[in-house]
Amino acid sequence: MKDVQEKLTLGIETSCDETSAAVLRGTRELLSCVIATQIPIHQKYGGVVPEIASRNHILSILPVIEQALAEAGTELAEIDQISVTYGPGLVGALLVGVSAAKSLAFSLGVPLIGVNHLEGHIFANFLASEDLRPPFMSLVVSGGHTALVDVADYETFRQMGRTRDDAAGEAFDKVARVMGLPYPGGPEIDKLAREGDPTAIDFPRALAREGNYEFSFSGLKSAVLNYINSEQMKGHELNKADIAASFQSAVVEVLVHKAFEAIHEAGRDTLVLAGGVAANKSLETRLRETAAAEGIRYLYPPPRLCTDNAAMIACRGAYQAAAGKYSDLYLNAVAGTGFSVKQYWADV
Repeated sequence: MKDVQEKLTLGIETSCDETSAAVLRGTRELLSCVIATQIPIHQKYGGVVPEIASRNHILSILPVIEQALAEAGTELAEIDQISVTYGPGLVGALLVGVSAAKSLAFSLGVPLIGVNHLEGHIFANFLASEDLRPPFMSLVVSGGHTALVDVADYETFRQMGRTRDDAAGEAFDKVARVMGLPYPGGPEIDKLAREGDPTAIDFPRALAREGNYEFSFSGLKSAVLNYINSEQMKGHELNKADIAASFQSAVVEVLVHKAFEAIHEAGRDTLVLAGGVAANKSLETRLRETAAAEGIRYLYPPPRLCTDNAAMIACRGAYQAAAGKYSDLYLNAVAGTGFSVKQYWADV
């Protein structure tokens, strides 16, 4: 039997609008990661259309897997285990990846590992920082999820708080759409905000009381929409840069404040950032500066590992396999919003 650090894991990710496959040796040696994005397809709609996303995953999944194997210099017959995102995400999109993974695992006679998408985002940091070890606090910020997760060890997670409505990335995209900016809106808001005054408009900060680690961005999104409508009704010219900067400042302020309050309560000395919004320059800068001022170690993955990718799914799956946590062929896609999605473990 192969040693854990010699096993090859094929990772598959199809939770939203990226079709991705990766090959990992052991738990941290990434051999390949291929991502086929659907952003150009969904831009005309201003956001992801679930049915269209699912159909394009079907078209892309096998070519992406074949390319990942080729770039890793390996073949399907050499794969020791298959790791796949089963939730949370868009159920139709998830079903494509789960079905492909189950079929391959069955035909090859290798173990199947179902991975929670949010845990995958956290584990991207293990690929980016070789010396990272639990325990640490993780701030997960993406298009569909916002959560603070205390990572006690590789298999023990405590969700300290999550969004009660819109995720931070979702709010970015919706505000950008109202402002007439192209999809995806997060990078556009981030870029435009650099030209504006973050103190120009006093947008609300929800759930700001001490000791509360929950997030809410729906009210902030509505406040921006109401401000824009009010200014237009008055015949005033909109300063989009100030709106973007003030909105982004409200989001970042809440994320940073709650992250460091949580890390101190949990008694951790390391904070890791995860998820697509980790690529936001304002958020990354504020976290880095605050961490330096408070003597906290701060880490975050490169942009390629921030957005949805199969490398993080392969990494999480490899650690689950090392702990003996496999899935059976009854594994199903589970749409949801966080760490509460059902787990499927099997003895292999």
